Amino acid sequence: MITLNLKREPYWIDLINGVRLFVRPVTTAIIMAARSSVFKENIEDEIERGAALIRHLGQLTVTEWEGVGDADGNLAAVSPEAIAALFDLWPISEAFERLYLTPALLLEQEKNG
Repeated sequence: MITLNLKREPYWIDLINGVRLFVRPVTTAIIMAARSSVFKENIEDEIERGAALIRHLGQLTVTEWEGVGDADGNLAAVSPEAIAALFDLWPISEAFERLYLTPALLLEQEKNG
C-alpha cells in the first residue's frame, strides 16, 4: 500500500546550525526538471552527478532561507548562485538530501515494493 503523506504546500526544512530553507514540495515535475538539468551538463562522474542533482533540486525549490549570510554577515539573497554555493557545503547538501529528497524516494520504493 502507498501512504500518500508528502507535503503539498511549501514548508520549512531545518538543516544545521540555524540554517532553514523554505522549499516547494517535492513533485515529479521538479525531480524530472532537476534530472534534465543534470543530464544537460553531461557529467560523467557518478558522484558529481549526484551532487549536481541535489544542487539543481535546491535551485528549483528553495524560495527563502534563514541563517545564510554573505561575507559581511548580512542575510544573503536567495539566488541560483548562492544556492549552489550553499549546497557546495557537504553537511548542508547531505541534510537537504535526507530531509527533502529521501521521503519522496521512500514513497517511490514503497510504490514499487
